Amino acid sequence: MARRDGTKDDEDGPERTCVATRVARPVDELIRFVADPDGVVVPDLRRRLPGRGVWVTANAAAVAEAVKRKAFARGLKRPVTVSAGLADEVDALLKRAARESVSLANKAGQVVSGFSKVEAAIGRGQLAALVEAADAKPDGVRKLGQALRRSYGEDAVTIPVVRVLASTDLDLALGRSHVIHAALLEGPASRACLARCRALERYRVGPDPQGPATPQTQSSDATAREPAGCERNE
Repeated sequence: MARRDGTKDDEDGPERTCVATRVARPVDELIRFVADPDGVVVPDLRRRLPGRGVWVTANAAAVAEAVKRKAFARGLKRPVTVSAGLADEVDALLKRAARESVSLANKAGQVVSGFSKVEAAIGRGQLAALVEAADAKPDGVRKLGQALRRSYGEDAVTIPVVRVLASTDLDLALGRSHVIHAALLEGPASRACLARCRALERYRVGPDPQGPATPQTQSSDATAREPAGCERNE
């Protein structure tokens, strides 16, 4: 795949090989890294930065393993500087993207917050996803789960429940204090928000970084599992 400066990555096609595990995965399951002009390895989450890139399975364990194995220098074929805390730095970037996506959905009028408003939205059958702070108390979580089942019946299990951001992150995203419960309403901004939250959750508790035991030239047909922090309501 040609980059803007005319260089190419090692592989074309729908898959890339993780430099930490040597397992081939679809590009949506990996993070691209490049070296900046000073030779510092940086994540290219949008896959737009110029230059040679290397790919790592999109979870924290795999990024930490790539750092430990000095895989970035080998993949980039040049001396590079790699932060020992690169895995945490990627987590922070993904969390910021998720938080900003909540803010954008809110500006688009596709977020309601506060227990009563969320409960009312559930009753109207408007939800794209239920958003609960990671530090939400069990009682409120239980009550909204019951409201989902009352309103949606058997289809309640199809409503994603996002628990990947702390209440402080939701406060920042929505510009108010003590946000514990929110809801994404149907719309494109909500769909984008849900995708960002899922990416963060997969990064934190994603599949085993060793991945499926398949040759790097073959596609994995392993069944994807639902991340713990972006659950189906049960």
